[in-house]
Amino acid sequence: MDLTALDIFRTVAEEGSVTRAAERLGRAQSNVTTRVQQLEEQVGATLFLREGRRMALTAEGETLLGYARRLLALADEAAQALHPGRPGGRLRLGAMESTAAARLPGPLAALHAQWPEVHIELSTGASRTLVDEVRMHALDAALVAWPPPGLEGADALEHVPVVTETLRLALPAAHPDVGEDGALAVDRLAAFAPGCTYRRIGEEHLARRSPDGSPPRVLELASYHAILACVAAGRCAAVVPQAVIDLMRDPPPVRLLPLGTCDTVLVQRRGYRSAALDALRDALLAGPR
Repeated sequence: MDLTALDIFRTVAEEGSVTRAAERLGRAQSNVTTRVQQLEEQVGATLFLREGRRMALTAEGETLLGYARRLLALADEAAQALHPGRPGGRLRLGAMESTAAARLPGPLAALHAQWPEVHIELSTGASRTLVDEVRMHALDAALVAWPPPGLEGADALEHVPVVTETLRLALPAAHPDVGEDGALAVDRLAAFAPGCTYRRIGEEHLARRSPDGSPPRVLELASYHAILACVAAGRCAAVVPQAVIDLMRDPPPVRLLPLGTCDTVLVQRRGYRSAALDALRDALLAGPR
């Protein structure tokens, strides 16, 4: 199968739209449609269900997508293996929201200055989601809080610690004083979607400090600004890295209590090697730990 056709197929699958895929690839929509149709004829299966402008994968398309990702990742790895001393090409990197904001700007700037031929494609998400995408070849590597909740198949992965984050339990400013193990006056946790390591830490911590040991209700939000705003409103608690607080010019009025530390690691598939990833790892380890 032609790698270009597989790349077009993968992009349409990820975007769910020929229009958005064409924009991302810099191709004409008619060209993208034709290449997908040719691929369907070649494999003898319908890969997409056309629902108006939306392209939804069929069961056969889902199967091919896994192979396409692996084939394209292997092709990228092979191309980079021919030039081990010259990092270049595409590197698909995932990161938590907090890491992308607080830890990546400096290392990525240093990486670009030294190796401008490396092209980083950055996406953010919850730790468990990012690890799954690394395992499925949707990402080459990811920066996640270790260990992610519900982690399975860790023996297929490699990881190296990059930074140790200091965590804070954020409470409303008017929250009464409590000891290290005292009951809290809030029973709701503001957090990201399931799969977030900090969410799991918060759920376990609030359950331990609940009068009856019951888990907290969770208010799912998409940013730390929204999370801290809900804490400041007096409705809930949250787990926030100190590095995120340090980034804020005018942090909201909340009470911050120590909550230990958590390692952020760079995770990759076992055996995966590329000069671009090695250069990124060096840039990350050269920064504050």
